[in-house]
Amino acid sequence: MRDEEHDVVVVGAGPAGSITARTAAEKGLDVLLIERNQEIGVPVKCGEGVSREIDKFVEVDSKWVSAVLKGTITYGPDGTTKVVVTVDGMNEAMYVLDRRLFDKFLAQDAIRAGAEVRVKTYAYGLIKEQEKVKGLYANTAGDDIRIFADVVVGADGVESRVGRWGGIDTKLDLADVSTCAQYLMCNVKPNRDYGELFFGEDIAPRGYAWIFPKGEDSVNVGVGIGGDVSDESHRALDYLNAFVRDKFPDGQVITEIYGAVPLSGPVYKTVANGLLLVGDAARHVNPITGGGILEAMKGGKIAGEVIAKAVHEQNFSERRLMEYEKRWKKELGKVLYAGMKAKQLLLSLDSHDFNEFFHPLSGDIKIKEFTERALLKAMIKKNPKMLFSLARMMF
Repeated sequence: MRDEEHDVVVVGAGPAGSITARTAAEKGLDVLLIERNQEIGVPVKCGEGVSREIDKFVEVDSKWVSAVLKGTITYGPDGTTKVVVTVDGMNEAMYVLDRRLFDKFLAQDAIRAGAEVRVKTYAYGLIKEQEKVKGLYANTAGDDIRIFADVVVGADGVESRVGRWGGIDTKLDLADVSTCAQYLMCNVKPNRDYGELFFGEDIAPRGYAWIFPKGEDSVNVGVGIGGDVSDESHRALDYLNAFVRDKFPDGQVITEIYGAVPLSGPVYKTVANGLLLVGDAARHVNPITGGGILEAMKGGKIAGEVIAKAVHEQNFSERRLMEYEKRWKKELGKVLYAGMKAKQLLLSLDSHDFNEFFHPLSGDIKIKEFTERALLKAMIKKNPKMLFSLARMMF
């Protein structure tokens, strides 16, 4: 078995993994980023909508932006209540990405910063000494290797195996997972200015459906349902098929994708000796929207900065890496926690109360920036009952 040595090895080349790798490499570290698939960005497991806040992390390239939207339109369960969310004074609030190209761009950015990227390489265990993570076992192109590293980063998605190997409980209850199905469809007439969200038990039990334009005659259309209601007779795919028959009867499916999204709020623990988790592995996904691209990038940047400090200090203890957890909780924690409580509130409502919840929100909501934080504040302002309900759940 061949041996390698690096300062950092990152498992998973999604946005969280690539931003972590890029940030650490920019700080002068020897970084290896591995991806088990043969092509970064494939398969796509995402609705691909994201706030323009990503401008803070990357220079936007029109090649990987499929559409620029004014905002979102949300339809309540009765189908008549409509909430239009836009950014005050702006006509451009969010992007619809081409994740195949976007993820490749982020990996290329990491390479330009000095990281090494390797595809068709999967991790199958951790190297440990006295409960300290010292690297991992991997297979690349059929060859087994031992990759020694000061810090291992798990950017390997829902129920992270890297985290589990490191002693972190990454299991999710079914109630804390959304199972999703999505089509890329053509021969349709999308709303080219807005992403659209649809709620209702008949459309998506314990979840919602979405439509994001991908061009003049193409859309991403998907459905996510609660994992605790998903079974052979209630599949996200079945709800998706019913939804597209209603919305796009003449549309043609050119891509199918399936996946799961963690909606639990952040894990209790995201670091161990010589190891930390980022992105979906750390459950950096807003539980009320299922959005995680921006959160992944924010967490990845923090992780890269903390790892660089740890390597320069030659201290990889859990206590040292805890700076990462403290920083992401300060940056992301309040919004993720509020999103989790808001999700619990909405799921506790019956159909009648769900409609009543949406009625005060109907009409236009203008926010200063297209973020979950700003949206939650605006929703509470228009529907004060939501604030009292959240307060009761929190205290």
